[in-house]
Amino acid sequence: MSSLKPVRGTRDILADDILRHRHVEETARAVASRYGYAEISTPIFEFTEVFARTLGDTSDIVTKEMYTFEDKGGDRITLRPEGTAGVARAFISEGLAQNLPLKFFYRGPMFRYERPQKGRLRQFHQIGVELLGVVRPLADVEVIALGAHILDALGLAGKVVCELNSLGDGESRDAYRARLVDYLKDHKDRLSADSRDRLERNPLRILDSKDETDREIVAGAPLMSDSLNDESRRFFDALLKGLETAGVPYRINPRLVRGLDYYCHTAFEFTTDALGAQGTVLAGGRYDGLIRQMGGPQTPGIGWAAGVERLAMLVEGAPKAARPLVVIPIGEEAEERAFAVTQGLRRAGFAVDLGFSGNLGKRMKRANALNARAAVILGGDEMARGAAAVRDMDSGEQAEVPLTVLEEHLGRFR
Repeated sequence: MSSLKPVRGTRDILADDILRHRHVEETARAVASRYGYAEISTPIFEFTEVFARTLGDTSDIVTKEMYTFEDKGGDRITLRPEGTAGVARAFISEGLAQNLPLKFFYRGPMFRYERPQKGRLRQFHQIGVELLGVVRPLADVEVIALGAHILDALGLAGKVVCELNSLGDGESRDAYRARLVDYLKDHKDRLSADSRDRLERNPLRILDSKDETDREIVAGAPLMSDSLNDESRRFFDALLKGLETAGVPYRINPRLVRGLDYYCHTAFEFTTDALGAQGTVLAGGRYDGLIRQMGGPQTPGIGWAAGVERLAMLVEGAPKAARPLVVIPIGEEAEERAFAVTQGLRRAGFAVDLGFSGNLGKRMKRANALNARAAVILGGDEMARGAAAVRDMDSGEQAEVPLTVLEEHLGRFR
């Protein structure tokens, strides 16, 4: 039955895949904590206005990709398509402005209705960081260096490259917008319907268009770098110097842009060609106007997000599940004692599997299937002597061990 299959664009995460996901998330969390980033968890759904305000009512995410519905109370609710908006909303609603600067790390599922493809699903997972309250370019340096550090800790330093660009300050963006509109008006007849609408309302959104003809037109558009004022150039120069000091290699990409007005100065992406066509695995930028646009106080911010699925596909040699011990009772009379032994070992920190049924042969087959490191066999004779038979599943060697020293003996199998 189709109703018993996962919805298109979703999947069950099992076995080795979930270990790789956990490895990515825990590595990122551990590295972020060294930089002073505290973990935050925001709701999976928010009032739709949270995302409509932050992503813009002309963006593809808002107009085509958000999972939005009306709940039983009549409120418009949206499953979060990204993490920054929820963090910004929490900053405002929790009254955190008195605690600046703030550093947050988050992880969790996101939802977008788009065409599923390699490493991209409709329910996907992200890790991300946000640094709020610092206007200086040193904040940008730290956030990018943190992303590079996490990728390096995952063994991906040689598989990714950091691309970055300057979006300038408000004055620079206004100057660029005027030049961009003049250029796009000459190509208005070839623009997609969405982009013709955006030309009047938010021309910078056209830079993010996925329409092939739009992308051809945008490829010849003026560069943002030609509209930067002196202050914006000083900010960008300080960023580049900081990255060099931090040992983070980069490549300037003059076509890297963000189409929303609250973005400024730094835009960056870590890209790879290890997944086939070049793809982005981590992306971010400075958004000094976001929180004010949402109705909060003027608060500078910068952050990034990375797709867990894409990173997990790139990671090699992710940790395997710990090899367990197995406890095997022989006969019903041994089961109660076997359970007590199992619980004692678990409390002592061992991973232990206790089969619920089957003869010795079947239980040993299960032990092999679990890739068990050792088997603890409890039969009537062993129990009468207050002992257990311990079998090394790798060498096949077996020894009788008194129960009083069982934990100590099993220590070598951790």
